[in-house]
Amino acid sequence: MYTLSSIAGITGGRMVQQGNAAVIEHLAYDSRNILFAATSVFFAIRTGRHDGHDFIADAYRKGIRNFIVDSEVDAASLADASILKVNDTLASLQQLAVHHRQQFDIPVIGITGSNGKTIVKEWLYQLLHEDFRIVRSPRSYNSQLGVPLSVWQMNHDHQLAIFEAGISMPGEMDRLENMIRPTIGVLTNIGDAHSANFDSTEQKLAEKLRLFQRAEAVIGPAERVRQVPSRLFTWNGRDATLSVRAVDKRADHTNITAIHHGQEKSIVIPFTDDASIQNAVTCWCVTLQLGADEGKLRTRFRELHPVDMRLQLRHGMNGCLFINDSYSADTDSLKIALDFQEQQSSGLRKTVILSEFQQASRDEKELYSAIARMLFLHGVHRVIAVGERLHDVLRHQLSEDVQYHFYFSTDDLIRDFRSSYFFNEIILIKGARPFGFERVAQLFEQKQHQTVLEVDLNALAHNLRAYQRLLPPGTKTMAMVKAFSYGSGGAEIASVLQYHNADYLGVAYADEGVELVKAGITLPVMVMNAEESSFRSIVDYNLQPVIYSFDILDSFEQYLGMQGLASWPVHIEIDTGMKRLGFDASDIIEMSRRIGASSCVKVHSVFSHLAASDDPLQDDFTAQQASRFQDAVNTMRQHLRYPFLTHIANSAAVVRHPELHMDMVRLGIGLYGVEIENSSLPDLMAVATLRSTVAQLRTVKKGESISYNRRSVMTRDSIIATVRIGYADGYSRRLGNGRGRMMVNGHLAPVTGTVCMDMTMLDVTDIPGVREGDDVIIFGADLPLQRVASWMETIPYEVMTGISQRVKRVYFHE
Repeated sequence: MYTLSSIAGITGGRMVQQGNAAVIEHLAYDSRNILFAATSVFFAIRTGRHDGHDFIADAYRKGIRNFIVDSEVDAASLADASILKVNDTLASLQQLAVHHRQQFDIPVIGITGSNGKTIVKEWLYQLLHEDFRIVRSPRSYNSQLGVPLSVWQMNHDHQLAIFEAGISMPGEMDRLENMIRPTIGVLTNIGDAHSANFDSTEQKLAEKLRLFQRAEAVIGPAERVRQVPSRLFTWNGRDATLSVRAVDKRADHTNITAIHHGQEKSIVIPFTDDASIQNAVTCWCVTLQLGADEGKLRTRFRELHPVDMRLQLRHGMNGCLFINDSYSADTDSLKIALDFQEQQSSGLRKTVILSEFQQASRDEKELYSAIARMLFLHGVHRVIAVGERLHDVLRHQLSEDVQYHFYFSTDDLIRDFRSSYFFNEIILIKGARPFGFERVAQLFEQKQHQTVLEVDLNALAHNLRAYQRLLPPGTKTMAMVKAFSYGSGGAEIASVLQYHNADYLGVAYADEGVELVKAGITLPVMVMNAEESSFRSIVDYNLQPVIYSFDILDSFEQYLGMQGLASWPVHIEIDTGMKRLGFDASDIIEMSRRIGASSCVKVHSVFSHLAASDDPLQDDFTAQQASRFQDAVNTMRQHLRYPFLTHIANSAAVVRHPELHMDMVRLGIGLYGVEIENSSLPDLMAVATLRSTVAQLRTVKKGESISYNRRSVMTRDSIIATVRIGYADGYSRRLGNGRGRMMVNGHLAPVTGTVCMDMTMLDVTDIPGVREGDDVIIFGADLPLQRVASWMETIPYEVMTGISQRVKRVYFHE
């Protein structure tokens, strides 16, 4: 049992204020995700640009009464709260995790490596959760912050722990080892992830192996782990503990045969790729080390299912959104899924379809009581439960305000399914694997063709943070979400940006802003192209227009006067050389006088557009634009008696011209991971992946032609793949007849013939193993958007914004 006073003894901190003396059961560091406020302690941790001390007041409003800080705080504003002052909040969190880990004497598996950590962890859980009560890292919680949060979950009900450890810099692993203190170490693949901070692969390996310095046994490939002093369990090389003798790949499964202690043993896994085979063998070694029942495990290996750590947000019928998390059911992943549902709900009613949990627990009633509590705290309106054991306990735990429906089996739910039961709501589908909830997810699918634009919401948040790290404290960010967020989606993108502390959103036209507000977005929205016809919408939905001419200023002031409105927030655009929209230099004094005398409008920001901030040859012109802008701002400050924000830097200027960060920056295409020439960040991640499938394969003889106009004639016998995408989906006709390429089975296949409205043909003659139904990448991480744009002789903006709305957007969140 922990109190803030006992944590003070563990961390060496000093009690600043003694108020609440509650038992501490939960750790919080993000004021947006507080569930059990009464029994939580808030660590004011600095993460990136954000200082947890800035969010103490928000955490206090949400009921937190225990705080751990390392800076001075206004204790008087935190009446009845207990405050512990430490030297470093993150280090103190880690100290607490070290102390907590020392209270348990159970097998602890520590997993590290460059790739495969999470898959091995989740497969071990699939294989062993019926035999052990297991605590494990949620999702990919393997960092300096994630590991202590994972270790804190350990309690005396658990019989086995499985924790990941990930590092990106030398010297980090010792702290993770001290918290995890594994009894069994597992090394997965060593690859290129985070290699930039290490001198060599050997240095990175040596750092990772420090996790095992006190382990009783270490599992991994012999050539990687032989330097570890612990007892080794290897699966390759001479004298391997498990000597793999045969790997027999079939159409949809692989038979693996090995020798262990002189006996031949075998497993069958439902995968054929090399990475899955290596990960499965690693899991096999762990189960043998633990002495698990090999008969049961053979069956479980056959039933392993893919690990997709990304939650999928999809558009469904009747205006619904649904989150497909239909492969696992445990409290850790449920909380993460509910958090994501809350983040994306934007005012929609929340429904959860839930199966029985197969999580080993000392007290089933306690388990479902905790689940009911989570559902209540996340404001779930309706619960659809499947499974008799779940029903017997959960129905007594739910609030009376929650609508409740029960089915004995998934088949019963499917038989009773009516699409009219669901309308304008966000639905979380969360089920254990045996319940087959993937069939339920299919019921909500909009019936669209197999071309999809996958949007990685984690990559979007990563890119936002990457740009924010370049900004000085106090500089705000405006995220441009015009043109349907450059084709990636509207409210879904805006919800993530809002959650990750963007300050403003920018749209092109008022109707785009209206849709965001209707979806529950509360960030201020700047409308770049305000028109007289849109004034009513701007006012009705509390949008903030850009004023770029005297005509717009006169018209908007007149409209506001008729409505009896005053001090409406506006943004002033100055033309400094773009020659598109904005007040000219000769207009600044008159405009400033008129706005200074106006009671109808109030300037929130003044901005301009840089014409060539990415081009080193135009740096003199960029400096000239900045000088003109500063002159205009200085003039305006003489006439306006209140402060306003200034901004001129776009994505390229954030990187190349830090002197132009000013009060705010505008992030556009760079936010979506698209490389900007001469000004790209090294760690941006591709947000969007456009993919389709092979509809048909055919052999075309030498001399025969492909597609309309007969512009491509085969010079040899060829295999042609027809792909389900065409110019109606946004794949330009300019990419036809050999100009464009698509990725099939890891190889680039040239476009052959004219691109059709709904189909495109590829020459896959030289690509082995292509089959109908195979995945085809049009652009993404492995085929950068910039490359596709260069084939089209255009820019990435045109490619992104050209993706048709008939292409289904699928949103992923890890």
